Amino acid sequence: MNYPDIDGTLFSLGPLALRWYGLAYLAGFFMVWWLGKRRAESAGAAGRSPSVAQLSDLVFYGAFGAILGGRIGYALFYGSEQMLSDPLWLLRIWEGGMSFHGGLLGVCAALWLWNKKTGFAFLETSDFVAPLVPLGLGFGRLGNFANTELPGRVTTSDFGFHYPCRAVWEINPNCSGAFETVLRHPSSLYQAFAEGLALFAILWWYSSSPRKTGQVSAAFLMTYGGLRVVTEVFREPDPWIGFLFGISLTMGQSLSIVMMLAGALLHWHSARQRA
Repeated sequence: MNYPDIDGTLFSLGPLALRWYGLAYLAGFFMVWWLGKRRAESAGAAGRSPSVAQLSDLVFYGAFGAILGGRIGYALFYGSEQMLSDPLWLLRIWEGGMSFHGGLLGVCAALWLWNKKTGFAFLETSDFVAPLVPLGLGFGRLGNFANTELPGRVTTSDFGFHYPCRAVWEINPNCSGAFETVLRHPSSLYQAFAEGLALFAILWWYSSSPRKTGQVSAAFLMTYGGLRVVTEVFREPDPWIGFLFGISLTMGQSLSIVMMLAGALLHWHSARQRA
């Protein structure tokens, strides 16, 4: 089966264009707000919640942190050489390049600023936000799919796609014609399911009962990290980075393992606190 060759631009008006990837981000931020509104209005969820009136401000802070952190994180983790040779590339976000792990750090910084403004404790806010995030991550991966990004590793399974040559030239410079002859895993769809639906179901259920402060955040770090490590097995590593440490470990897996360790440490610390 050939990979669907989707036009990345939904529509354009002069120099302005709405791309599927940008729409995916907007849908993700809307889902965070909508789910947050439901959670703020409900009783019995884990931890203290911001008011509905505070929620829009919180989502704005988080969205700004996600975009800024995602771009800076991509430059540091995946494109440091390009940034050093062309510093203005960092500002050309329309050329692509966002990192989840950088976005996570950006959101953490944004939550810290929001907490200083509102008087919430950091882990109170992160426990509230963590279950709201996965569906937005899933939309982001669907945006990757629409952009023909994140080509998977070669497979002989029936789930494989023939990728357009324009999408795989960096990893297969011998590709000629419109599509590759080999099949590849649609890794963006695997990650949309794992980081989106599966992670959402787990965290929404886990956070629906009272938990000690920090435990929902810890569950997010450990569960996302574990799911990312597994799904990266089907994703082709970035050709300019390849595998790390002399083993089949990608940059995404390495950063996710750090997430899992941080989550385990946070859960251990939280469990030792008095209820």
